[in-house]
Amino acid sequence: MVQRNLEKATKGLNTAIEQMTTGYKLNRAKDNPANYAMMQNMETKLRAWNVATDNISIGHDMLETAESNAELVGNHLIRIRDLCQQAANGTYGEQSVKAIEAEIQGRKDEINRIMENAEFNDIKLFGSSSSSINIQVGINGDESSRISVNTCFDLNDINDIEDWDITNPDCLNKIDNMLNEVSDYQVRIGASQNRLECALELADVNINNISSSLSTIRDADIAKASSDYIKYQILQQACVTLLSTANQMPAMALQLL
Repeated sequence: MVQRNLEKATKGLNTAIEQMTTGYKLNRAKDNPANYAMMQNMETKLRAWNVATDNISIGHDMLETAESNAELVGNHLIRIRDLCQQAANGTYGEQSVKAIEAEIQGRKDEINRIMENAEFNDIKLFGSSSSSINIQVGINGDESSRISVNTCFDLNDINDIEDWDITNPDCLNKIDNMLNEVSDYQVRIGASQNRLECALELADVNINNISSSLSTIRDADIAKASSDYIKYQILQQACVTLLSTANQMPAMALQLL
């Protein structure tokens, strides 16, 4: 009986030590097969949601890059509009108009450079050739786990500026049309950014919920483990003492004889 209790106390002591050193009450499948399987599933989902948050953040960065480049294009167009409005005023002579045309040409070339070089991680953002990009915001393979964003944006009319008579007030309407295109694009990008932010909130909620559930299933109660450690340590020492005493009893009996 003492030997069996010693075995039990030693096993309990080892379990308490293991829980205190690892911080987990589930360290292997045999500790609780059903809960261990549940823990493995939760850990897989938790890792997947962490990857999803990274995907969403990178997607958001991409859209910010697109939006910033579009803003630069808009700023150049606004300056071109100011220049066209100046040129439409009859107080500017031929030399002044040529100077205005030179700046407009430089602005137009800069817009084309931005449109050509806007990219994110080697992905071309502007131009009619750019396609929709799928952001993996969930952990599954279905469409509900993806958000498709379209960064396609082109300003073909920008090259027509070279043929404009900038002294004609009609140029202002043409610039306004291009500014509306830029504004529409920024609104579209902003809507996609809002969707990604909502997806990020959902991912954070899932991470918090899974982490809480995982902690309940996996994490050890250190206070209880410490109490068990002391209890089983006392029992182990008591069993060792009793076993030693029991082993000495035959010799004591022989001494009586």
